[in-house]
Amino acid sequence: MATLPELRAERIKKLELLKEAGMDAYPVTTPSRIDIADAAAKFATLTRSKKKIALSGRIMSVRGQGALMFFDLSDGTGTFQGMLKKGETDEQVMELFAKTIDRGDFIWVKGTPFLTKTKAKTILVTEWTMLSKSLRPLPDKWAGLQDVEERFRRRYLDTLMADDVRERFIMRSRMVSALREFLDGAGYLEVETAMLQSHAGGATAEPFTTHHNALDIDLYLRIAPELFLKRLLVGGFPKVYEIGRNFRNEGIDVTHNPEFTMLEFYASYADAREMRAVTEKLFAHVAKKLFGKTKVTIGETAYDFKKSFATISFYDLLRRYALVSDPENARIEDLRLAAEQFGIEVEKGAPREKILDDIYKKTCRPKLLQPTFVVDYPVNYLPLAKRSPQDPALVDAFQLVVGGIEIVKAFSELNDPIDQAQRFETQDARRKEGDREAQTSDQEFLEAMEYGMPPAGGVGIGIERLALFFLGEHNIREVILFPTMRPRE
Repeated sequence: MATLPELRAERIKKLELLKEAGMDAYPVTTPSRIDIADAAAKFATLTRSKKKIALSGRIMSVRGQGALMFFDLSDGTGTFQGMLKKGETDEQVMELFAKTIDRGDFIWVKGTPFLTKTKAKTILVTEWTMLSKSLRPLPDKWAGLQDVEERFRRRYLDTLMADDVRERFIMRSRMVSALREFLDGAGYLEVETAMLQSHAGGATAEPFTTHHNALDIDLYLRIAPELFLKRLLVGGFPKVYEIGRNFRNEGIDVTHNPEFTMLEFYASYADAREMRAVTEKLFAHVAKKLFGKTKVTIGETAYDFKKSFATISFYDLLRRYALVSDPENARIEDLRLAAEQFGIEVEKGAPREKILDDIYKKTCRPKLLQPTFVVDYPVNYLPLAKRSPQDPALVDAFQLVVGGIEIVKAFSELNDPIDQAQRFETQDARRKEGDREAQTSDQEFLEAMEYGMPPAGGVGIGIERLALFFLGEHNIREVILFPTMRPRE
């Protein structure tokens, strides 16, 4: 079997043959053509007219030689068979095709459409020209890319060779369009906020740091757009949303990638209860757009998105699945011991809320397959959320877990600047104690709040996790076109 350098050298020789024949292998302009999908849809009309048509695309296979050659041409809208036949195709046209064409090349062809004896829609080629000569062979048509790491590194080949992978990302795009359609229809305004921020706020996460030379200041890639979106509520925009990238300097696993897409939306005068209702409607809308119905089976589990979602408190989950009898009052030493018994590594200086959350993620969350709102979190767990009117030690917040994955985090937004300042102080103290993910005080945000922020409800949805659920995948890298990878050595 020829090596890659040998195959590449052969293709470069073919480039020279094209030059000798006066054909540019990488022309600026593509001659007029129609999409292959249109050619297939209008095939009967085109064949009756007996007029020549022109198509462009990538050659995915070549068959036959000598007097009769077949090839499959794909342009992303569909695939069409091409044929060159001795006696009907000019001999020089056929000869150059036979000597220079490889699987993977992009070409333009012109000819007459007809139906073969096997009922295959085909174009009898009378003219052709190279559009882009490929220098490396495509993966085997049937085996594709077998190495998972190579699939992610060379996603362009993964989507080219695997129809199901390409369709997955088309579905993801349709899902995002459905989210926009829902929010636009509900009166939300799409906005864009800063990606480079002087304070990495709005979430509990460690940021990436960079430096701006002209201003000679450190800046952070945003971990969340929340604090800027809330400024817009102060600024008179009653409903806003943003779909954009976030960056968190964290580990990589089946549900985490350092760079990811987030949807956050905020509504003035709403609260967590109202946003739960909005979330239910949003999920039903997306399911209908993706599958044409609200009752769907994903993997082996059936879901009915017309039904109201279950609701359970954070502490009740810990009691039920982690067997922590009194999570509200348990000593931090006892929580550390419980975590270790579940095989959880507890970081030095981790606060009780972090330990409780780690226990919850390990023992409780995987049990929640049907859509479930988890409510009533401890106040220091979500420092940007309003306290619960029933218990000031809790916040009026919820997370939505589906299929064992946390997809939504939301709450009644804290709009009391004095309470917010005190929460920030607590976070600052934790950061000094070694908690790198603790939030930092943002004085400019506090200043904006002091001008008056309306009561509001806010929702954050991880787009990749939503895609994981709706597309039935189990690894976040399967729904990110170009996931973060360690460079090749």
